[in-house]
Amino acid sequence: MAYDSNNIFAKILRGEIPCNKVYEDEFALAFRDINPQAAVHTLVIPKGAYVSFDDFSTKATDAEIGGFARAVQATAALEGVTDSGYRLLANHGKDANQEVPHFHVHIAGGEALPEMIAKT
Repeated sequence: MAYDSNNIFAKILRGEIPCNKVYEDEFALAFRDINPQAAVHTLVIPKGAYVSFDDFSTKATDAEIGGFARAVQATAALEGVTDSGYRLLANHGKDANQEVPHFHVHIAGGEALPEMIAKT
């Protein structure tokens, strides 16, 4: 899948759409989800044009990958969930219901979370 430079996260990165910023550095931007699914629900996006984790992990530089991982950790710390625990989630493709075609990680926490996949 080709990167769509008009996706909502690309527009946020360009400053065309505002966000509730939590963290930003040269590699990533983190902001609060507009439709939170937990007490803390923050998105972390790389500043590069990557569609998915697969795209990011195969095309990003080592500096981008390391910087992004550090940005996720810094965001969790700023949101106050490192001690109590949090969930990281990245959806990839249509079967995972990826809504925005820009790689991003959800940080969810701030409360006891339900099981991610219900046992049958």
